[in-house]
Amino acid sequence: MNADVVFINGEVITIDNNNRIVEGVAVKDNRIIAVGSIKEVQEYIGEETEVFDLEGKTLLPGFIDSHLHLTMYGVNQLGVNCKAEHIDSIEDIFTELRSKADETAQGEWIRASGFNETAVKEKRYPTIDELDAISTDHPIIVTRTCGHICIVNNKALELAEIDERTPNPEGGIIERDQNGQLTGRLIEAANMYMNDVATYSEDELRQGMKIASDDFIASGITSIHEAGAYGPDSYRILQQAINDNDVRVRVYAFICSLNHSHEFVDKMVNAGVLTGTGDERFRIGPAKLFTDGSSTGPTIATREPYTSDPNDSGILYYTEEEIYRILGDAHKKGYQITVHAQGDLAIEMYLNCVEKALEESPRKNHRHRIEHAGISSPDLQERIKKLEVIPIPNPPFPYEFGDIYVHNYGERVNDMYPARDFIDKNIIAAGGSDAPVTHFDPLLGIHTAVNRKSQTGADIGANQCISVLEAIKLYTWNGAYASFEENIKGSIEVGKLADLVVLNDNILNVEQEKIKDLKVELTMIDGEILYQREKIGQK
Repeated sequence: MNADVVFINGEVITIDNNNRIVEGVAVKDNRIIAVGSIKEVQEYIGEETEVFDLEGKTLLPGFIDSHLHLTMYGVNQLGVNCKAEHIDSIEDIFTELRSKADETAQGEWIRASGFNETAVKEKRYPTIDELDAISTDHPIIVTRTCGHICIVNNKALELAEIDERTPNPEGGIIERDQNGQLTGRLIEAANMYMNDVATYSEDELRQGMKIASDDFIASGITSIHEAGAYGPDSYRILQQAINDNDVRVRVYAFICSLNHSHEFVDKMVNAGVLTGTGDERFRIGPAKLFTDGSSTGPTIATREPYTSDPNDSGILYYTEEEIYRILGDAHKKGYQITVHAQGDLAIEMYLNCVEKALEESPRKNHRHRIEHAGISSPDLQERIKKLEVIPIPNPPFPYEFGDIYVHNYGERVNDMYPARDFIDKNIIAAGGSDAPVTHFDPLLGIHTAVNRKSQTGADIGANQCISVLEAIKLYTWNGAYASFEENIKGSIEVGKLADLVVLNDNILNVEQEKIKDLKVELTMIDGEILYQREKIGQK
């Protein structure tokens, strides 16, 4: 049997049970048919075979990002990007917003995303008056990088029917000044509600989904776990985009919406659309709730007050009883379950629910997850291990947000996203970027997991550093395991899907401090080369 594509003379990191490193791979149709030495894979070369000489470069299983928001990332690219290199101040953002207002029809939304008050010169949020000065004919929303806080103008508040008399929603805050006047800042559940009001058209959603898929593939991501978007419509539209090949990454889609996540979970569970339903391109994932807030807000729910504010310990969306009612029922009906839980209090509450659910309805191989697992102190790690829960930490977070973590949580950074502890305790954890919260580049995630330094060079929980191979496994086999798909992807083995990534250098030989500077040369999904940065060794 001749192969369609053969890669030779590479550093092929298989991530198989023995962590073999070999020289070549052969692909036929959408499957891997040979893995081994140059001599072994050359036997599959025929007249029509496309051969790539990797010249010592690294070949990896396709990266799996186990927690991001494809739809959110994509539509964010249609608005103002507050993380753009030329934006250093609030005034720079205003300039971009004014430009958008000039080209946007009256009454339509003007949106900005990725705002971080610690990253602009003024070190503050925009004010509602400043946004009104840009336009009172357009609703304007500026969303913080965490996705849990936004600030809007009066037109947006009017459309949302929010005024001084509107009560705070459960799990959220409509901020008011000392005189009771609205500031325009909406926190947690109030922000999620505004996301529903500031909705996107179907054309915008489709456009954003394609942008996201193309960007992810160019970074070597071949599978993603979609951690929640804008409700049933975006769920439907995503499936249509996959059917039309506008989205080419494989999708494991959470049963979750950003606003009133419990309502969507109840509907889907009652409809009987079970975890695992689907195929190799689109599959239904776990039922998910939001339990607390943002690690950088900070709004996460902690057992002890923040180091930065002894009077604050975060926000909870639900009581423990409410979490159990919704997810306990999903567990009983056979679903994988998960929650967004960043603070140790939120993690503890969820683990209590998992423990109770397993006591009442024992189930093996449930693979229940916990998204982020932010402050996972040793006692919580032991419970995670005992309950066989899969944590999904965010390796790149300390790079962009590490200095904020030290400020807000002090010594607790040593227990944040604790990859080293998880591995040492034989807890299977999978890596996720949480894009658009931070950059989706898996190489940045691997870099930070290995080095645990912030952008400023500060150590952020250096006790949690892991090896390069361990970090790669977070983004490959472990991600496949978290979606019950380790038998078809996540490693380079005969019979598995031909989802592969070629880097521009040898990842095991470059200086660890330079891993983030590596580039993806080629991305293959389902045996088809969907991205190639430049021609590499083709014969």
